[in-house]
Amino acid sequence: MKQQLVNKVTLLSLVILISAVFLSMIHQFLMAIFMAGLFSAMVAPAHHLLTEKLGGRETLASILTVLAIVLLVLTPLTILITLIVTQAISIGQSVTPFVQSFINQPTTLTVYLEKIPYYQEILPYRDIIVQKAGEMVGTVSTFLINSLSSVTKVTIEAVFSSVIMLYVMFYFLTMGDLLLRKILFFLPLDDFNEQRLLYRFTSVTRATIKGTVIIGIMQGTICGIAFAITGIEGPVFWGSLMAVMSIIPALGTAIIWFPALIILALSGNFTGVFILIILCGAVAGNLDNLVRPRLVGKDTEMHDLFVLFGTLGGLSMFGLLGIIIGPLVAALFITVWEIYGDVFKEYLPNVHVVLKKRHDTPDDNQETDNNVSG
Repeated sequence: MKQQLVNKVTLLSLVILISAVFLSMIHQFLMAIFMAGLFSAMVAPAHHLLTEKLGGRETLASILTVLAIVLLVLTPLTILITLIVTQAISIGQSVTPFVQSFINQPTTLTVYLEKIPYYQEILPYRDIIVQKAGEMVGTVSTFLINSLSSVTKVTIEAVFSSVIMLYVMFYFLTMGDLLLRKILFFLPLDDFNEQRLLYRFTSVTRATIKGTVIIGIMQGTICGIAFAITGIEGPVFWGSLMAVMSIIPALGTAIIWFPALIILALSGNFTGVFILIILCGAVAGNLDNLVRPRLVGKDTEMHDLFVLFGTLGGLSMFGLLGIIIGPLVAALFITVWEIYGDVFKEYLPNVHVVLKKRHDTPDDNQETDNNVSG
């Protein structure tokens, strides 16, 4: 018995050690492997259908599926990123001159400024104020451009990761079921909890893609078109930024388009104000309430706060991919704790009252419980 225990402890130690060394060795490819698994799960139904159409030739179906992802997803995404970076640089270079001309030119803003008390005393310092305002806005825009460029520029590393992802996808599509069975076999959980984790992973992935990504793209596209119609520079950049901002409840795209609306109003461009109110406020603003329930349904089974903080945390840790990865991590976090509660419920205390009035004491609560039970 002691020898068997030693053998098991030794084997478990070797498994942990070798696994840690192996994962450390391939850590730079883990994100590409994860995204390959994610895309493979998303296109698996289409791959199965294509395999049937091709008479069971699974390898050919996998090749065609990977090529379709390159043509339909990666190529447009590369073009979009190039446009975003180009327009971001252009906006950064034109911000300071725009602020100076906006304040110097007699517009609706001038009328409001003249009503400010002691405006005549402030007037001699106008040039300094304009200069400092331009420097401040220029600094902010430069920071945004540098951050955007560092994340989105197509580098050799990004291209290499994409190639790795596509290569792994090919094998996941052809032998994904076998790999999934192996992973579930080595996971020391009962079948019910394994299926529970798998279901939560797939449902949240589906909800995130259909809800966050698709609705974000729709809102960003509509608001970008509105910016283009009103003549605001860099509509692709602002539209992409609003697509990301759409994840924030209540505010969402308004973080971007509402300040633009104020600037248009102060400039006297009331036609542009009307366009932004209709397209950004009425149309894009209500997409979330109208479209999300039909797209997502009950797939997430998560509170909005978990979705919000999962997405924001994912963005800060993983970049743009965090929009998808963040909610997945949050969902698995909730599911693991639910499994923990089910497995160890006999060791956990029953909680009847979470919060009572401040003057209540534990003894008072106990007496109340005893009186109720009696």
